[in-house]
Amino acid sequence: MTELGTSLRDKRGFRWLILGLVSITMLWFYYLTDAMAPLQARLEMDLSWNAADYGLYSGAYGWFNVFLLMLVFGGMILDKMGVRFTGVLAILILLIGAGIKYWAISGHVGTEISSVEIGSWTLITARKSALVAGLGFAVFGVGAEMFGVTANKAIIRWFKGKELALAISLNISVGRIGTALAMFTPVPLVIWSKNLAAPVILSMLLLCLGLLFYICFSVFDRQLDKEKTEKQSANQEEFQFSDILAVVKIKAFWIISILCALFYSALFPFIKYATMLVVQKFGVSDAFAGLIPALLPLGALILTPVFGSMYDKRGKGATIMIIGSSLLLAVHLLFAVPHLNSFYVAIGLILLLGISFSLVPSAMWPSIAKIIPEQRVGTAYAITFWVQNWGIMGVPMLIGYILNRYCIVGTEEKMIDGNLLEVTSYQYTLPMLIFACFGALAIVFAWWLKYEDAKKGYGLEEPNFV
Repeated sequence: MTELGTSLRDKRGFRWLILGLVSITMLWFYYLTDAMAPLQARLEMDLSWNAADYGLYSGAYGWFNVFLLMLVFGGMILDKMGVRFTGVLAILILLIGAGIKYWAISGHVGTEISSVEIGSWTLITARKSALVAGLGFAVFGVGAEMFGVTANKAIIRWFKGKELALAISLNISVGRIGTALAMFTPVPLVIWSKNLAAPVILSMLLLCLGLLFYICFSVFDRQLDKEKTEKQSANQEEFQFSDILAVVKIKAFWIISILCALFYSALFPFIKYATMLVVQKFGVSDAFAGLIPALLPLGALILTPVFGSMYDKRGKGATIMIIGSSLLLAVHLLFAVPHLNSFYVAIGLILLLGISFSLVPSAMWPSIAKIIPEQRVGTAYAITFWVQNWGIMGVPMLIGYILNRYCIVGTEEKMIDGNLLEVTSYQYTLPMLIFACFGALAIVFAWWLKYEDAKKGYGLEEPNFV
């Protein structure tokens, strides 16, 4: 039997190999998550969508996770069945959702107005293609969040007591590469292929590759289970329904979960609308405009591991979250200023937002592992992601409704792919102020978390190495 000192997880090279195998799938599903963001104007033209349809589609990501509690069930499956089974299941769900999404966006579904009704209640009214694309995105969201929770638990399993914050930060950073690619590659890909669904097709192919990488990870992870010490840990990970009650009774867990929801509600929905904002506020083409929002995840790609390593070595996790949330508020307030439309200002603000995007996640996700015992961490992450999905679902729909109802300033003619077409123009001050409100609330909860940590002694301000 392998002794603790020679355990696979004690071999530095093996740990980083495992991280790479887990993270590669993060890259591909992050790409598909945001691949339609630079194509909002083309979706409106080719599929007759409006801002509300686009907001409905973008918010659909969280439908099943929120209302059917799929994230909570996913956490239960993870704690009961382990990271290998749950990861493969999540990737298969991702592929099913992407397939439905492709079917709708590729023109196989009509563009007529359709409604979802229960009895005499009309729940949703939108273009049929937007509803079906939203359905696919909702299924995709189940797999994406399930895999995100699974990846975090897999990394904790291999890195706890070692470079945990750095490893989680690097995993996040690989996902940010996917987001960055989604900002500037879809428009050239659509122009080259003359197919609006081309980014979805590419993503499905890459997800299949990610499945192969994850199966390779599973081989090594199974070997880890054969070691005596890891068998004992696995026995401790058996899921019980009482684990849910044990998690939700911890006040600090709810504080950090709500902080997570507020922070990402001001970031991910912003990314969905960022390309259109840059096009209309700064007067550039959509093919070029995606390069500016791409600086956000690219900056996070570089800085998140830096801040994660700092947290590992020096601590100050709650303080890092306060600083990151403050930057988030400042950037959104400056974006809201109507006449602040210098191209260079936009680049500077996105770079600052990238720093915020690095600071908070690099400290937040490892901090949950300090608050919650390891045998319950899958359930804890699942509930946190569930809370986060309320914002990811609701805020894009809210912004789409507000843009369509209050922010249309007219239409203008633009040259797109050699054709002179009419494009709806929006004023983005009100949406940016809404994003800023989420940033302000995130600061409040970050300070509250720091106070709770000082009172309970979770060690969020302490280094991670043991």
